[in-house]
Amino acid sequence: MMRPGWLALLGFVFAAAAGAELVGAEPVTVAVTPVQVGPHSWYVQGMAGEASAANQGFMSNAGFVITPAGVVVFDALGSVPLAEELIRQIRKLTAQPIKRVIVSHYHADHIYGLQAFKATGAEIWAHRDGRAYLASAIAQQRLAQRRAALPRWIDERTQPLPADRWLADGETFDLGGVRFDLQHVGPAHSPEDLAMLVSPDGVLYSGDLIFAGRIPFVGDTDSKRWLAAIDRLERFNPKVLVPGHGSVSRAARADLSLTRDYLTFLRETLKKKPVEDLVPFDEAYRAIDWSRFARIPAFDAANRGNAYNTYLLLEKESLQR
Repeated sequence: MMRPGWLALLGFVFAAAAGAELVGAEPVTVAVTPVQVGPHSWYVQGMAGEASAANQGFMSNAGFVITPAGVVVFDALGSVPLAEELIRQIRKLTAQPIKRVIVSHYHADHIYGLQAFKATGAEIWAHRDGRAYLASAIAQQRLAQRRAALPRWIDERTQPLPADRWLADGETFDLGGVRFDLQHVGPAHSPEDLAMLVSPDGVLYSGDLIFAGRIPFVGDTDSKRWLAAIDRLERFNPKVLVPGHGSVSRAARADLSLTRDYLTFLRETLKKKPVEDLVPFDEAYRAIDWSRFARIPAFDAANRGNAYNTYLLLEKESLQR
């Protein structure tokens, strides 16, 4: 008998076949403006904060690389209309076909646009650990939340799509004389985190391993491994770093600091007293001086949840010693 999780995943496959007919959601009016960051490399920058009617769900970054043999896209944005606008912008710059979409990780703001790219004939690549998300109840819960928050742009026809190719690890490939290095650097922000280095440009697309200009979303991820993944990104020594959220960095080593410093602060502050001395979370949270991060966008929406999940993680780590 097929297990329920795989039945859910099979349903997503059927949804993928219908992707080309998924037109009808309202077009976006926010500006999705490509910025060139290397000879072949571009990105679009989402707005700060959580997904809302004000930003129309455009609150994460995506990138694309134009080669003589086709276009490679990194992440698909958070709705079909946003992805359709990104495709229109790419078409203004090149007539080359969109060959592949690399999924950094299966979180809503990076994947709901996949149906638009699938309709163009693009092939979707992602790390195989993303399959667990697609087969989970969390995937459907997040989709319901986004439909409620963004009903004009995410409707009943929106579905997260599985990859056409699930990668077991990283991979290197060449398209039109441009070398691409895909590196699996998870589990960190998610189990399936992929980063993409465009070697001739020295441009690194990090996905949500790096947040610039806003508080990271930590969720229930392993922050210890996340910090190790940031160290791995440093070793790429990129000229340009394109984060999952926020502005591009041309001083990558220095600008890795926000995400690293925030994760380190969570771990060190919660470990020193609350976890070691069995202080209840609510009491510990109130006692912490958050002023260093309180003015950064998305603090109010994300910080308490980030702290609570870090508190639980540190408790688990203490029991495993």
